[in-house]
Amino acid sequence: MSRLTLALPKGRLLDGALDLLREIGVEGVDAESRRLIFDDSRRELRLLFLKPADVPAYVAYGAADLGVVGKDILLEQEPDVYEPLDLGFGFCRLVVAEPRSLAERDDPATWSWVRVATKYPRLTEEYFSNRGIQVEIVRLDGSIELAPLVGLAERIVDLVQSGETLRANGLVEVAEIAHSTARLIVNRASMKTEYARIRGLIDDMKARVARVPS
Repeated sequence: MSRLTLALPKGRLLDGALDLLREIGVEGVDAESRRLIFDDSRRELRLLFLKPADVPAYVAYGAADLGVVGKDILLEQEPDVYEPLDLGFGFCRLVVAEPRSLAERDDPATWSWVRVATKYPRLTEEYFSNRGIQVEIVRLDGSIELAPLVGLAERIVDLVQSGETLRANGLVEVAEIAHSTARLIVNRASMKTEYARIRGLIDDMKARVARVPS
Protein backbone atom coordinates (compact mmCIF):
# COMPACT_ATOMS: atom_id res chain seq x y z
CA MET A 1 0.00 0.00 0.00
CA SER A 2 1.40 3.39 -0.98
CA ARG A 3 1.84 6.05 1.64
CA LEU A 4 -0.33 9.13 1.80
CA THR A 5 1.69 12.31 1.31
CA LEU A 6 1.06 15.23 3.67
CA ALA A 7 2.54 18.66 2.88
CA LEU A 8 3.54 20.72 5.92
CA PRO A 9 4.37 24.44 6.03
CA LYS A 10 7.74 25.49 7.38
CA GLY A 11 7.57 28.53 9.65
CA ARG A 12 4.98 29.69 12.15
CA LEU A 13 2.48 26.83 11.67
CA LEU A 14 4.97 23.96 11.76
CA ASP A 15 5.15 23.46 15.53
CA GLY A 16 1.37 23.26 15.83
CA ALA A 17 1.16 20.84 12.91
CA LEU A 18 3.86 18.58 14.37
CA ASP A 19 2.22 18.64 17.82
CA LEU A 20 -1.04 17.49 16.22
CA LEU A 21 0.70 14.75 14.24
CA ARG A 22 2.40 13.45 17.38
CA GLU A 23 -1.03 13.31 19.03
CA ILE A 24 -2.23 10.94 16.32
CA GLY A 25 0.87 8.76 16.47
CA VAL A 26 3.21 10.14 13.81
CA GLU A 27 6.81 9.65 14.96
CA GLY A 28 10.38 10.18 13.85
CA VAL A 29 10.08 13.70 12.47
CA ASP A 30 13.02 15.97 13.27
CA ALA A 31 11.88 19.55 12.75
CA GLU A 32 15.47 20.78 13.12
CA SER A 33 16.72 18.63 10.24
CA ARG A 34 17.38 20.11 6.81
CA ARG A 35 15.65 17.15 5.19
CA LEU A 36 12.51 17.99 3.24
CA ILE A 37 10.92 14.50 3.23
CA PHE A 38 10.20 12.18 6.17
CA ASP A 39 8.48 8.79 6.16
CA ASP A 40 6.41 7.43 9.04
CA SER A 41 5.79 3.71 8.63
CA ARG A 42 3.33 3.46 11.52
CA ARG A 43 0.78 5.82 9.98
CA GLU A 44 1.89 5.11 6.39
CA LEU A 45 2.56 8.79 5.81
CA ARG A 46 5.16 10.67 3.81
CA LEU A 47 5.69 14.23 5.05
CA LEU A 48 6.93 17.07 2.85
CA PHE A 49 8.29 20.30 4.34
CA LEU A 50 7.50 23.26 2.08
CA LYS A 51 7.28 27.02 1.96
CA PRO A 52 3.76 27.81 3.22
CA ALA A 53 2.69 29.46 -0.05
CA ASP A 54 3.65 26.31 -1.98
CA VAL A 55 1.48 23.88 0.00
CA PRO A 56 -1.76 24.50 -1.98
CA ALA A 57 -0.04 23.87 -5.32
CA TYR A 58 1.43 20.55 -4.15
CA VAL A 59 -2.02 19.44 -2.98
CA ALA A 60 -4.02 20.83 -5.91
CA TYR A 61 -1.75 19.15 -8.49
CA GLY A 62 -1.54 15.85 -6.63
CA ALA A 63 2.09 15.86 -5.52
CA ALA A 64 0.63 15.67 -2.01
CA ASP A 65 -2.66 14.09 -0.95
CA LEU A 66 -3.18 16.44 1.98
CA GLY A 67 -1.67 19.63 3.36
CA VAL A 68 -1.66 22.01 6.30
CA VAL A 69 -1.84 25.69 5.39
CA GLY A 70 -3.06 29.00 6.77
CA LYS A 71 -6.51 30.23 5.78
CA ASP A 72 -4.86 33.49 4.68
CA ILE A 73 -3.05 31.62 1.89
CA LEU A 74 -6.22 29.79 0.86
CA LEU A 75 -8.12 33.08 0.63
CA GLU A 76 -5.32 34.61 -1.42
CA GLN A 77 -4.74 31.70 -3.82
CA GLU A 78 -8.22 30.09 -4.00
CA PRO A 79 -6.82 26.64 -4.88
CA ASP A 80 -9.14 23.88 -6.15
CA VAL A 81 -8.94 21.65 -3.06
CA TYR A 82 -11.18 20.33 -0.30
CA GLU A 83 -10.91 22.12 3.06
CA PRO A 84 -12.48 19.68 5.53
CA LEU A 85 -11.03 20.84 8.84
CA ASP A 86 -10.11 23.97 10.78
CA LEU A 87 -7.17 22.82 12.89
CA GLY A 88 -7.66 25.64 15.37
CA PHE A 89 -4.04 26.74 15.87
CA GLY A 90 -2.00 29.54 14.32
CA PHE A 91 -4.64 32.26 14.82
CA CYS A 92 -3.72 35.50 13.04
CA ARG A 93 -5.46 38.52 11.54
CA LEU A 94 -4.92 40.14 8.15
CA VAL A 95 -4.91 43.89 8.71
CA VAL A 96 -4.30 47.25 7.10
CA ALA A 97 -1.65 49.23 8.98
CA GLU A 98 0.03 52.60 8.63
CA PRO A 99 2.54 54.73 10.56
CA ARG A 100 1.24 56.04 13.89
CA SER A 101 2.04 59.59 12.82
CA LEU A 102 -0.24 59.18 9.80
CA ALA A 103 -2.99 57.39 11.72
CA GLU A 104 -3.29 60.31 14.16
CA ARG A 105 -4.57 62.55 11.37
CA ASP A 106 -5.98 59.96 8.97
CA ASP A 107 -9.59 58.93 8.40
CA PRO A 108 -10.01 55.70 6.38
CA ALA A 109 -13.53 56.84 5.45
CA THR A 110 -12.00 59.58 3.28
CA TRP A 111 -9.65 57.30 1.29
CA SER A 112 -10.07 57.48 -2.48
CA TRP A 113 -6.62 56.26 -3.57
CA VAL A 114 -3.96 54.38 -1.63
CA ARG A 115 -0.66 52.69 -2.31
CA VAL A 116 -0.27 49.50 -0.28
CA ALA A 117 2.66 47.12 0.16
CA THR A 118 1.67 43.48 0.71
CA LYS A 119 2.26 39.81 -0.03
CA TYR A 120 -1.53 39.43 -0.44
CA PRO A 121 -2.31 41.30 -3.69
CA ARG A 122 -5.62 39.58 -4.46
CA LEU A 123 -7.13 40.06 -1.00
CA THR A 124 -5.83 43.63 -0.88
CA GLU A 125 -7.33 44.49 -4.27
CA GLU A 126 -10.65 42.92 -3.29
CA TYR A 127 -10.82 44.71 0.07
CA PHE A 128 -10.18 48.19 -1.28
CA SER A 129 -12.17 47.76 -4.49
CA ASN A 130 -15.22 46.64 -2.51
CA ARG A 131 -15.03 49.96 -0.70
CA GLY A 132 -14.69 52.02 -3.86
CA ILE A 133 -11.06 52.87 -3.16
CA GLN A 134 -8.47 52.82 -5.94
CA VAL A 135 -5.41 50.88 -4.83
CA GLU A 136 -1.89 50.66 -6.21
CA ILE A 137 -0.31 47.46 -4.93
CA VAL A 138 3.41 47.02 -4.31
CA ARG A 139 3.98 43.25 -4.20
CA LEU A 140 6.59 42.20 -1.63
CA ASP A 141 7.65 38.86 -0.17
CA GLY A 142 9.19 39.87 3.14
CA SER A 143 9.73 42.66 5.68
CA ILE A 144 6.47 44.34 4.71
CA GLU A 145 6.74 46.64 7.75
CA LEU A 146 9.78 48.30 6.21
CA ALA A 147 7.82 49.78 3.29
CA PRO A 148 6.27 52.76 5.14
CA LEU A 149 9.56 53.50 6.92
CA VAL A 150 11.41 54.13 3.65
CA GLY A 151 8.59 55.72 1.65
CA LEU A 152 7.81 52.76 -0.59
CA ALA A 153 4.14 52.78 0.45
CA GLU A 154 2.33 54.59 3.25
CA ARG A 155 0.20 51.57 4.13
CA ILE A 156 0.62 47.82 4.32
CA VAL A 157 -1.63 44.77 4.40
CA ASP A 158 -0.04 42.02 6.44
CA LEU A 159 -0.69 39.13 8.80
CA VAL A 160 -0.31 39.86 12.52
CA GLN A 161 -0.39 37.69 15.63
CA SER A 162 0.29 39.86 18.68
CA GLY A 163 0.91 43.06 16.73
CA GLU A 164 4.31 43.42 18.37
CA THR A 165 6.18 43.71 15.05
CA LEU A 166 3.87 46.53 13.96
CA ARG A 167 4.38 48.41 17.23
CA ALA A 168 8.15 47.93 17.09
CA ASN A 169 8.15 49.64 13.69
CA GLY A 170 5.84 52.51 14.65
CA LEU A 171 2.81 51.11 12.80
CA VAL A 172 -0.81 50.79 13.94
CA GLU A 173 -3.78 48.83 12.63
CA VAL A 174 -6.49 50.87 10.95
CA ALA A 175 -8.66 48.06 9.51
CA GLU A 176 -9.10 44.30 9.71
CA ILE A 177 -9.60 42.24 6.56
CA ALA A 178 -9.78 38.59 7.71
CA HIS A 179 -9.00 36.03 10.41
CA SER A 180 -6.75 33.04 9.74
CA THR A 181 -6.07 29.67 11.37
CA ALA A 182 -4.37 26.52 10.11
CA ARG A 183 -6.54 24.37 7.83
CA LEU A 184 -6.28 20.82 6.53
CA ILE A 185 -6.70 20.62 2.75
CA VAL A 186 -7.14 17.54 0.55
CA ASN A 187 -6.55 16.81 -3.14
CA ARG A 188 -9.88 16.19 -4.87
CA ALA A 189 -8.80 13.04 -6.70
CA SER A 190 -7.12 11.60 -3.59
CA MET A 191 -10.33 12.12 -1.61
CA LYS A 192 -12.02 9.71 -4.01
CA THR A 193 -9.28 7.12 -4.53
CA GLU A 194 -8.05 7.05 -0.92
CA TYR A 195 -11.30 7.98 0.80
CA ALA A 196 -11.16 5.51 3.72
CA ARG A 197 -7.57 6.34 4.72
CA ILE A 198 -8.00 10.08 4.32
CA ARG A 199 -11.31 10.04 6.18
CA GLY A 200 -9.64 8.13 8.99
CA LEU A 201 -6.84 10.69 9.20
CA ILE A 202 -9.32 13.57 9.19
CA ASP A 203 -11.38 11.93 11.95
CA ASP A 204 -8.27 11.33 14.10
CA MET A 205 -7.24 14.97 13.72
CA LYS A 206 -10.77 16.20 14.38
CA ALA A 207 -10.91 14.21 17.64
CA ARG A 208 -7.67 15.85 18.85
CA VAL A 209 -8.70 19.34 17.75
CA ALA A 210 -12.00 18.96 19.64
CA ARG A 211 -10.09 18.33 22.88
CA VAL A 212 -8.17 21.60 22.69
CA PRO A 213 -9.86 24.31 24.81
CA SER A 214 -10.90 27.37 22.80
